[in-house]
Amino acid sequence: MKFAKLVLMAALVFLLGGCSVYMAAHQPTEKNVGLFKPGTPRAFLIAEFGQPVSSEVRNGQKYEIFRFTQGYSGQAKAGRAFAEGVADVMTLGAAEIITTPVESIADGNLVAYEVSYDSNDYVVQVISLTPDGSPSPAAQPNALPPVSQQTSLPAQQTQK
Repeated sequence: MKFAKLVLMAALVFLLGGCSVYMAAHQPTEKNVGLFKPGTPRAFLIAEFGQPVSSEVRNGQKYEIFRFTQGYSGQAKAGRAFAEGVADVMTLGAAEIITTPVESIADGNLVAYEVSYDSNDYVVQVISLTPDGSPSPAAQPNALPPVSQQTSLPAQQTQK
């Protein structure tokens, strides 16, 4: 009888241990948002982020919106999965009560960028947007946004 309880507990630990550990290991992958800068070819953006959710031409210039979930590096995902696996073993699966909801919430951040291109499909300007597509507060015309959120090529510089 004692052996059956021990086997049942071990099976329970492994079954429960799979939830948050699996979720941590399979979170979205981190995207290279450093590509959102003037001079980057459009093809590089599409290769990293997929097709834009919107594309239009305004005043003869192409504008596109990229929207995606920014995930985590492989090391961050592996570290979280390992820590949650250890917690499961040490608490005989009780840690799942906390770690599974945490992994459900920490599933990446939805981000969006509006990009304009020159005639050769090189990035000219990037504006960080809120997930609903509106400019983020830092990207408003009256605010001075950080360089990483909105940048432009100088008027005299052009791409070949």
